[in-house]
Amino acid sequence: MPTPLSMRLPEADIAIIDRAAELRGRSRTDFVREAAVRAAEEVLMTESAIRMSTDQFEAFKSAIAGPGMAVPELVEALTRQAPWDKA
Repeated sequence: MPTPLSMRLPEADIAIIDRAAELRGRSRTDFVREAAVRAAEEVLMTESAIRMSTDQFEAFKSAIAGPGMAVPELVEALTRQAPWDKA
């Protein structure tokens, strides 16, 4: 069940949030919730420790030290002519 969250913000902050939410076609609540969750996830990802065994770490080091592999979808996207460059 959703839990209410109340904030007091300056009018200038509300105005910019409302403008951005409108540009995205979202309500103020949806826009602020999405932005807050995205910011929280970013903090958790950058501040969380990744634990692995010695064997797992050696496998990880081997994987990143090896030669890179082309991703066909990225190659296609990066070699495709931009729509604004088409005649």
